[in-house]
Amino acid sequence: MKIPSYMKKLILLAGVLVSMAAANIVFGQTTGVITYEVKINMHRNIPAEREGMKAMIPEFRTSKQQLFFNDAESLYKPVIEDEEEQFSTAGSGGGGMRMNFRMPNTEIYIDQNTGKVIAKQDFMGKNYLIEDSIALSPWKFGTETKMIGEYKCNMAYYSKTDTLRISRGNEPTEPIIRTTEITAWYTNQIRPFLGPDRYNTLPGAVLAVDINNGERVLLAKTIEFRELKKNELKAPSSGTKIKQVEFRKMMEEQMKQMGGRGGMIIRN
Repeated sequence: MKIPSYMKKLILLAGVLVSMAAANIVFGQTTGVITYEVKINMHRNIPAEREGMKAMIPEFRTSKQQLFFNDAESLYKPVIEDEEEQFSTAGSGGGGMRMNFRMPNTEIYIDQNTGKVIAKQDFMGKNYLIEDSIALSPWKFGTETKMIGEYKCNMAYYSKTDTLRISRGNEPTEPIIRTTEITAWYTNQIRPFLGPDRYNTLPGAVLAVDINNGERVLLAKTIEFRELKKNELKAPSSGTKIKQVEFRKMMEEQMKQMGGRGGMIIRN
């Protein structure tokens, strides 16, 4: 049976429309919000000489963060209801100690078109707006894959080294070299260069990050594609503007003052 030419055109058009619809499902969902669970092992870095602190705080602290995004911008911020937690422990004399853990009020706005990063950070009770540029992390790509929800994810990883200096009075000790291992899982079913915190330079959306094998884990729990509400995604604007280098220097000066009383100075 010979198919009329007009039928061939209709079949071809239908095929094109189906293909376009499928492409839109994979690549066109570029507006929405991802909610991450952030789980921190609070016992991991307690020194041996302060082992007793483990009885005063839970091993893990869990909070939520949300990543609002469109085709070029993203805003990563904490869920307000998880902002603060309190833990209490009873003393032997019937008294007790209360420890407050406040979620840092940090927001990270990224514009992929301009390469600009604006971070709103609370330091010593004051808000600062830190302007910076997107930094490319030295990712290496693994061969492993895994499913996170309904999304197939690929593995990427890298490590970085920080120098920690501890001071006791005016006598600094030898620097401590600490290596941090980062493993991320990203999917190319959602737009590229998207992710929590500053993990956003991979060819897909980052749905999970594992830092030092469970020391800190970020995991996408819900992914919702929808039109964003007014003001859900906008660059932070309330705070004192400062450059990253200046902010780091200010932090170091404060840490030095603390170090003079037995604190710790951290230099990257």
